[in-house]
Amino acid sequence: MADITIYTKSYCPYCRAAKALLREQGARFKEIEISDEEALRREMIARSGRHTVPQIFIGRRHVGGHDDLVALHRRGGLKPLLLQAQAAG
Repeated sequence: MADITIYTKSYCPYCRAAKALLREQGARFKEIEISDEEALRREMIARSGRHTVPQIFIGRRHVGGHDDLVALHRRGGLKPLLLQAQAAG
């Protein structure tokens, strides 16, 4: 669908839940595992301004973390964003 990137840590339950929600929506994503990668962690912080995982990007838009993704979905905004990003990319 869309160009989606999600920064995660392997032991993070919120990361697993965010990935499950994206999969339920039929989205494929690039996962960047940062558990033992300080350079990737710094990259995530530079892109998002946040220190926690997951951090989710759809297209060029920073969606935020798990709670932000769920809130977007509940408002009915996730699917249109996925479709919009797919059309643009």
